[in-house]
Amino acid sequence: MGGTREKKVQYFAKLRELLESHKSIFVVGVDNVSSQQMHEVRKSLRGQATVLMGKNTMVRRALREFVADMPEFEKLMPFIRGNVGFVFTNGDLSTIRDAITSNVVAAPARAGAVAPKDVWVPAGNTGMEPGKTSFFQALGVPTKIARGTIEIVSDVKVVEKDGKVGPSEATLLNMLNISPFTYGLTVEQVYDQGQVFPPSILDITDDELVGHFVSAINTIASISLALGYPTLPSVGHSIINHYKDLLAVSIATDYTFEGSEAIKDRIANPEAYAAAAPAAAAADSGAAAEEAPEEEEEESDDDMGMGLFD
Repeated sequence: MGGTREKKVQYFAKLRELLESHKSIFVVGVDNVSSQQMHEVRKSLRGQATVLMGKNTMVRRALREFVADMPEFEKLMPFIRGNVGFVFTNGDLSTIRDAITSNVVAAPARAGAVAPKDVWVPAGNTGMEPGKTSFFQALGVPTKIARGTIEIVSDVKVVEKDGKVGPSEATLLNMLNISPFTYGLTVEQVYDQGQVFPPSILDITDDELVGHFVSAINTIASISLALGYPTLPSVGHSIINHYKDLLAVSIATDYTFEGSEAIKDRIANPEAYAAAAPAAAAADSGAAAEEAPEEEEEESDDDMGMGLFD
């Protein structure tokens, strides 16, 4: 009993130290993860993160004791269920997430296991003797005999995603040496400086964030303009709209200010501006025409005395 109590005290102290010294925590699922895989993950994270495992009851009890001093960690309580562990880090979340999930191993299908994905048996020659044809027929796998062996005619889905693997399906997959599943640590939730969110958030790029931010600003500006309520995103639009109103008033009245002089003059003398545009265009074309003969003269000088039959 004394040894158990001492281990519990040490675990509580270590957990508290990790909580106080790290700003981010990954809650990781460790179903079907071998001790060798855990060793490899710890080794790959050395110097970047710390892995801590423990019984859920002990972790909950420790967090309840810490909540008075560190209330932000109460958000982790709902996720301490099932076969989970913790990875503490101060590093880049995406990099650490990739390191956690990169160590995976192929595993054969076991009867009763839940399939994490659809499992297919591919078409092709199995190399099995014809006597096992009835086994394939019982599972609805189309076959034919080719050169004295069983050949699967077409791809067949034998297990649906999130469905349980039956004994017959497990036997068939093992007979065909198909290991359809991979097992490794999975990131269930991410805690970062008081916030808990799913790992999919880490896949959001900077461009997506900027796009959402700009869209939100546009929405705020539109609502503000519609309500006539000034906000920082709408101020620029309001100034431009009011300036347009001033120009319209100036054009409709005798009142003129510096910004409206050019527009009123253009409206009063459209012929002058209409004549100016063709003149400018003609000047440009004239300049181009002057350059062309010079080029032709240069070409003729280069060819002088060098006829085709000389």
